[in-house]
Amino acid sequence: MNQWLAFSENAFLAAFFLYCASFIVYAVAVAGKKWSNRDPEAHVKRWGKIGFILAVVGWIAHLAFFFTRWKGAGHIPTSNMYEFMTFLGMAIMLAFIIVYLIYRKVMLGAFALPLVVIIIAYASVFPSEVQPLIPALNSIWLSIHVTTAALGEAFFAVGFAAALVHLIRVLDYSRTDKAARRSQKWTELVLVFIVIVIGFLVSVFGFRAAGYEAQFSQEKFRIDDAGQEQTTVERVEYTLPPIVAPYNSETLEMDSFIGMDKPLFEAPSWMNGVNAGRKLNTIIWSILSGLILYALIRLIARKPIAAVIRPHLEGIDPDDLDEIAYRAIAIGFPVFTLGALIFAMIWAQIAWSRFWGWDPKEVWALITWLFYSAYLHLRLSRGWQGTRSAWLAVIGFIVVLFTLIGVNLVIAGLHSYAGV
Repeated sequence: MNQWLAFSENAFLAAFFLYCASFIVYAVAVAGKKWSNRDPEAHVKRWGKIGFILAVVGWIAHLAFFFTRWKGAGHIPTSNMYEFMTFLGMAIMLAFIIVYLIYRKVMLGAFALPLVVIIIAYASVFPSEVQPLIPALNSIWLSIHVTTAALGEAFFAVGFAAALVHLIRVLDYSRTDKAARRSQKWTELVLVFIVIVIGFLVSVFGFRAAGYEAQFSQEKFRIDDAGQEQTTVERVEYTLPPIVAPYNSETLEMDSFIGMDKPLFEAPSWMNGVNAGRKLNTIIWSILSGLILYALIRLIARKPIAAVIRPHLEGIDPDDLDEIAYRAIAIGFPVFTLGALIFAMIWAQIAWSRFWGWDPKEVWALITWLFYSAYLHLRLSRGWQGTRSAWLAVIGFIVVLFTLIGVNLVIAGLHSYAGV
């Protein structure tokens, strides 16, 4: 490993821990004001300033990681899932810094920072080794298309954070009517989704630290150009205990886990693609670990997560949060339009000799653009503000996450090799 890549790894770790420290300080700023013996507002301002300084220093370290990895790799580090997700985390921090300097709302940091930490931790699930660019990615349009698309999505992420705070802020647990219960249920469901993502990370890093391993041999069938059936055997490696084995496979090696020395069942026949069984196994583990983590939180708090957070949001004007979410999305939308659609189509014409080909990633980028177009239309033309607007911002970012993660990892297409 050259010195540039070694430095980039250290800078990445520094950025991660500085972001974690910033989140902790922001949490102290928000939660601690209830127990402040003096001026609560002064408490929030003082700790919020410290949290912001830590976030900015972390972002500078993140920049150092990005440029030193670029220097060491010889190409912009946005060509796979690890590199793209780390870049997205850096872009979200830039969007947060810009929006924070405009509105000076400490609460935004308490929700934006954990989002960045989760995304960076998710990036670390993937192999971090530098990989040579495949021919389709060896273009100046890699840096133009990917960076602008990610920056647009970063502002959508900040809008999501502000919208989620808004939804929690307007909850009224003293009401028991149907509309209030429905709002409480759906807001809590969004938080459960976030906990499931955290549970996935806990599972992956926990079993990785324990050195867990299982291996299977999977038979694959295909028809060659001559119409003859060809059989190949592929090795599939698991780092999570195999609840589900690959379709049509045999166990080569499997560490025992709480008495489980063989998979509980095999993936269905329609999931016979490369690593399809492992992906299903990961999804099952994510849901299980997330629900267990959520149950532990509920057991300790004895109330929904939103009900725990809600009292700390007193004094925050919901209209300010609504405005922040809208402004963040309004900034991100034209940037996303340029990066994810216009620049992407130019690159597609250069790489594949067509502007549009209905590739799954192209389709979902268009769906994302149409959704946020509808958000802005309903906001500006129909007067959708407050709770309805916040829900659109939250759902929109869930669509973004599926475009980034679900399409890349689940649906095969021309973009399956990339992190974008």
